[in-house]
Amino acid sequence: MTLAQNSTIFDMDLGPLNPVTAELILGVVLFALTFLILAKGILPKISRTLAEREDATEGGTTRADELRAEAAEIREQYEAELAEARHEAARIRSKATEEGAAAIAAARAEGVRERETILSAGAERIAAERDAAERELNQDVEAWARALAGRIVGEPVGADRA
Repeated sequence: MTLAQNSTIFDMDLGPLNPVTAELILGVVLFALTFLILAKGILPKISRTLAEREDATEGGTTRADELRAEAAEIREQYEAELAEARHEAARIRSKATEEGAAAIAAARAEGVRERETILSAGAERIAAERDAAERELNQDVEAWARALAGRIVGEPVGADRA
């Protein structure tokens, strides 16, 4: 390469600071076309996708907060129902204890009445059997006394001789 050839490469009219007008216009048109394609076609889709993702994230958080609040409300209802059931169970136990005590007292009173009836009937029966035994024994003792007196005296002793 010669100096003359070198000077055409670095000609003052064609440097990086002095571009060719046709190339500059073509570059601006292509840039505008690329910008329009990006601005009208691709960037809205990207924005929409990002918005959907953000909405899903925020919506998920909101839904999670709503579910958490609903779960807390359900838990409060459950605890209230559980407390009410415990109260009801305590009331039923108390009532059953009272009824059981009343039934035991009634059974005890019935048992005492029955015992008294049995004891009085037994006492009457014993008294009747004692009287019968005494009468029978008195008759036997009287007969033995006469027989013994008759053996001692040597002659029969009777009730006729009175």
